[in-house]
Amino acid sequence: MIPETSSPTPLYRDAIRAALLGLIVNLALGVTKLAGGILGNSFALISDAVNSLGDSVTSVITLAALWYAQRPADVEHPYGHTRAETIAASQVALLILLSALFLGWEALSRLTLPHELPPVWTLWIAGANAVIKEGLYRYNRRVGLRTGSMAIVANAWDHRSDALCSLAVLIGLGLVRWGGAAYIGADEVAALVVVLAILWAGGRLLRSSVRELLDPQADAGLVDQVRAAAEAVPGVRAVEKLRVRKTGMEYLVDIHIEVDATLTVEEGHRIGHLVKDRLVQGFMSIRDVLVHLEPFPHRHG
Repeated sequence: MIPETSSPTPLYRDAIRAALLGLIVNLALGVTKLAGGILGNSFALISDAVNSLGDSVTSVITLAALWYAQRPADVEHPYGHTRAETIAASQVALLILLSALFLGWEALSRLTLPHELPPVWTLWIAGANAVIKEGLYRYNRRVGLRTGSMAIVANAWDHRSDALCSLAVLIGLGLVRWGGAAYIGADEVAALVVVLAILWAGGRLLRSSVRELLDPQADAGLVDQVRAAAEAVPGVRAVEKLRVRKTGMEYLVDIHIEVDATLTVEEGHRIGHLVKDRLVQGFMSIRDVLVHLEPFPHRHG
């Protein structure tokens, strides 16, 4: 059965809206924290600013990948262009890891250097950032769960890690402000906490994107739902084989269904189309289904 592809526009529309909001907020927060860190002499705030600006770059690449991933299938790419998102994610992860290593080196080199105490308004910047990032986490997580997009869910947890980073910066700045010169190194320690969080987030993103490029089977819960939906189609006696692989935000399904061996080719073909339609229409994240027919009962070997 020849696959037919169509891009599920609502899925991408919600994801693009969430990524665009993240881009705007990250840019605003990054510029604000960078200015505050430079003027307030806080390297922890500067590190957090680099984190937000890096997330802005991530959002730009994600938006470009989401746009490119919606391009229809062609002769050279019969399964579409959805892998663009995964490739972009792996490249972004490398950039995140390199920026974190640079920030870590700078923070370590500043630990023993004397510098001025940051002003009290730097605490307000860090605190506001933590609240805003937590709000972004909740919004992105809700969108990700509604659309079934693991990319947006991952972005949600990235916002949560940013909120925790800002909380660490807030604590570090608070120690410096109320502890005086004796706690001046707390600013750099807070920066190192941010670096560790960035390394963790970047490593997780790199691992998940590389894993996806190796075509793993989808989550067992989704596979079970797909199997149950196919078996509920009239005429399907059993599902003999089922492969569900992730490609970008979407999934490609290869399914072998068993039908009555006495059916005509036309009748079996009709049942196969019913299965395909049921899965594509019932699961927003499924891009295409390739159905193979087996006689029932199927003799293995």
